[in-house]
Amino acid sequence: NYWNAASFTSPASFLHFPSYRGETGTDISFYFKTSSTHGVFLENLGSPGAIHIELRGSVILFSFDVGSERVELSVRSPAPLNDDQWHRVEVEKNIKEAVLQLNGKYREIRPTPPQGHAKLQFYSDLYVGASSGQRGFLGCMRALKINGMTFDLEERAKITSGVNPGCQGHCSSYGMHCRNGGKCVEQYNGYSCDCSLTAYDGPFCTDDVGGYFETGTLVRYDFLPELGPFALQEMKSLSVVGIPSEGNLTKEELVFSFSTYSAPSILVYISSRTQDYVAVVLRHNGTLQIRYRLGGLTEPYTIDIDHRNMANGQPHSVNITRNLREIQLQLDHYPVSTYTLPEASDIEFNLVKSIFLGKVFETGQIDPILIERYNTPGFVGCLSKVQFNSVAPLKAALRSGMAAPVSTHGILVPSNCGASPLTISPMASGSDPWHIEAAGAVFPFSESKATGEGVDRNSAIIGGIISTVIFTVLCIMVFVIRHMFRHKGSYHTNEAKGAESADCADAAIIVNDPAFTETIDESKKEWFI
Repeated sequence: NYWNAASFTSPASFLHFPSYRGETGTDISFYFKTSSTHGVFLENLGSPGAIHIELRGSVILFSFDVGSERVELSVRSPAPLNDDQWHRVEVEKNIKEAVLQLNGKYREIRPTPPQGHAKLQFYSDLYVGASSGQRGFLGCMRALKINGMTFDLEERAKITSGVNPGCQGHCSSYGMHCRNGGKCVEQYNGYSCDCSLTAYDGPFCTDDVGGYFETGTLVRYDFLPELGPFALQEMKSLSVVGIPSEGNLTKEELVFSFSTYSAPSILVYISSRTQDYVAVVLRHNGTLQIRYRLGGLTEPYTIDIDHRNMANGQPHSVNITRNLREIQLQLDHYPVSTYTLPEASDIEFNLVKSIFLGKVFETGQIDPILIERYNTPGFVGCLSKVQFNSVAPLKAALRSGMAAPVSTHGILVPSNCGASPLTISPMASGSDPWHIEAAGAVFPFSESKATGEGVDRNSAIIGGIISTVIFTVLCIMVFVIRHMFRHKGSYHTNEAKGAESADCADAAIIVNDPAFTETIDESKKEWFI
């Protein structure tokens, strides 16, 4: 079975197969994928004829014994082999030569020693993995063949500890737990989430990475160094070392969150080596403005969000996505709004240079409106989850272990900026009891514009409700008190009726009860002195 496979989850695990007697010519082939850098694929410890195939970094080693001589072949891959992708290993030995081949294109050939025509005698059992105390292979192996015979890895794995049949990884079942663009990475006892290309941190890429900006604080992330005579060579070298080189863009995505009480300010500014730029600013009244300058227009194309004051101290999220002329904007949890660049505007964002957060400190030609209206004194507040395409500049600035072309000026204090945006989706006007007609609503709300009529109406409603509650409570208290103390102060006796008109107590008894026949003897009277 071409897909007959087994997953090795422990460096001490191996599959044991009975002794196999080789012939004068022997060939071995298999596929593997791993994220480990070292491990023994298979070995036979018998002598003579012991074989050994091993992974060491980017090198595959094949060795075998011929008499007292040990022959070793190695093939080096120009790219890492622990990339969790399939690689094919082929080994062949005959009376003339020994061949080791990787992925069908990297090979080493060595002549077989004179005594190499002898058969490979496998006097001990064959082990897929390491049984000699070395570090065994960690990963998945499939389609193992020796001299044309397929070894049933899956069946043997069912009865072997530390080895699982098949290559079904954890990511196929649990990869959805890696959030916000995090990449699921297979591990041999689980999985992990790679958050390196996201603006988040944590085991599942869900922890916000943010910072508090004080007055004058700025973060700068550079895409390209200064272009010189050898600009093309510089750009090529950047791609080799892994520094992003955005170049000319026809689409981009900018995502971030912020909270502040101060305005005006520049939240994000993305510059270029031309006059192109993208900026997100807070205007003096706390409303948001997005500015696109891609050439072709005498003035930048602006998107004004006039209906909300966003400098209210609450966290707000912004997601701006452009594809050619179409711009999609989402604020907090509100529906996405779509805008279109004018036909006269260019659609390429040329030679992207730097990202500025909080303030702009740049040389060259800059839009004077940005500097004069919004750049002083700078953003004061919290920024988090900042990401432009695959670059997270704020995360790079706050994580000292990350090698990135980023610099910080001023005081930047790590912070998660509170929580997610508090704004919820608006309720439909038909089901909203507090709905105000648009004609009578003014945004952003200003206390100075609140009418006296509205204040009096609200006060009357609240006062009436409070009065009703107080009156009801008092009535209940009075009723309870009267019920509890209805007998207090009264003393009742069984004194005979008519006693007040009788001459003595005995006469009162007779008057009250005519049936009373007992004679009251004078001798039985008691006298008290």
